[in-house]
Amino acid sequence: MNTRREFLKTGSAAVLGGTAVLSGNPLFSQMKRRTQYLDLPVGLQLYSVRTLLPNDYLGTLKQLAALGYREVEAAGFYNHSASEVKDAMQQAGMRCVSSHYGHDALSTQFEETLAFGKELGLEYIVCSSPGRKNPPTTKGAAMTMEDWRWNAEEFNKFGKKIKAAGMKFAYHNHVEEFHAIDGVVPYIELLEHTDPEYVSMEMDCGWVVVGGGNPLELLEKYPTRITMLHVKDFKSGASIESAKAAELGQGMLDYAPIFAAAAKYGHMKHCFVEQEEFLDVPAMQALKIDADYILALHG
Repeated sequence: MNTRREFLKTGSAAVLGGTAVLSGNPLFSQMKRRTQYLDLPVGLQLYSVRTLLPNDYLGTLKQLAALGYREVEAAGFYNHSASEVKDAMQQAGMRCVSSHYGHDALSTQFEETLAFGKELGLEYIVCSSPGRKNPPTTKGAAMTMEDWRWNAEEFNKFGKKIKAAGMKFAYHNHVEEFHAIDGVVPYIELLEHTDPEYVSMEMDCGWVVVGGGNPLELLEKYPTRITMLHVKDFKSGASIESAKAAELGQGMLDYAPIFAAAAKYGHMKHCFVEQEEFLDVPAMQALKIDADYILALHG
């Protein structure tokens, strides 16, 4: 998971459009007027507490449960076995429904990942970063369209095997998926070249906006393909490097219309808060603000 920021920085040309990315779109006003919201358990991507879990795994989970989190998505298990993780989740009153793996990890440790997920009782195995068809000759080189189409083929293969094992496969975006290549948006290309039977999307709304995309438009156009959401907020900035994390409701994204759009079609299965940095307040205090924001939108 240490490559997450490195992958994001390859898209340093992306521009943050502030709230205009949402409020300037007709869909925003349309969804804002609706009263239907996404009624799912409050979830958390555990990457948010990656510095706390290694020192006190169970204690951290219990603190999160006390804040109102009921589901979690893993980003590493810190040398715990599947049975140990399952026991800790039960003690904390939580459920681990999903886990992130980079493409390289899935490619080299697929069977082990599958067995771990089955024992833990995961519903989803998520690819959190793409691979490359051919290693780049220049460090930090951007993905090519050939790379993205190759990833689509890889995802279909992963998804078919994961479905056969009784779980589901999804792909989690960052920003580079929204940087057009010769007029083609890689995220759309992934949607068009993956089989809906085997591949769904975990849309990270914050990174969609930073990358120049629009979560509302994607939910409207691909309602059955997006089955999970990542919910994060940012303070206004000019680029990826200046995109500073903010607690939900304290930044530039309004999730009320996004949740309304997601609820409209009834295909959303899970929603995870993810805060990658804590800048102004301690981690647990910030995550309490995040949980309260989500709970308030449940009505």
